[in-house]
Amino acid sequence: MTTTTEPLTRLTELIRDIRVAMLTTATEAGDLRSRPMVTCRTGPEGGLWFFTRVGDAKVEEARRHPHVNVSFADPEGNRYVSVSGTAALVRDRARVRELWDESARAWLPGGPEEPDLALLRVDVERAEYWDGTDGTACDDVKVDVCREGGAT
Repeated sequence: MTTTTEPLTRLTELIRDIRVAMLTTATEAGDLRSRPMVTCRTGPEGGLWFFTRVGDAKVEEARRHPHVNVSFADPEGNRYVSVSGTAALVRDRARVRELWDESARAWLPGGPEEPDLALLRVDVERAEYWDGTDGTACDDVKVDVCREGGAT
């Protein structure tokens, strides 16, 4: 596989100021569940990072069925992004502290020291975006993102 930074750069630009995304996971029965997630960071290596609690249902769903979808929408800016990837739980206290943003305290009042606080990392495998900011909507533009290695 080759790593392509251009599609990752474009993806990062498109979602940079969209604070809340919808994470879709699959239950054991195969039902799809979506919930809002505040994006901590988009990594240059093709990872999306989200705070989570270890015991949340989404963590177990992602463990059993790691292929997930994350969607971003900016109706005012006419930008829409759908990301497919593989999710993994990351229990790294130093990384939690590094990514901590005080705006997350509304959902996680214990802050970065909350004992069951962890990170959910989604390694981007494919992204589709529709960007009408230049006056012309781009229908179903696919960006393939190839990575070597897995979640940290």
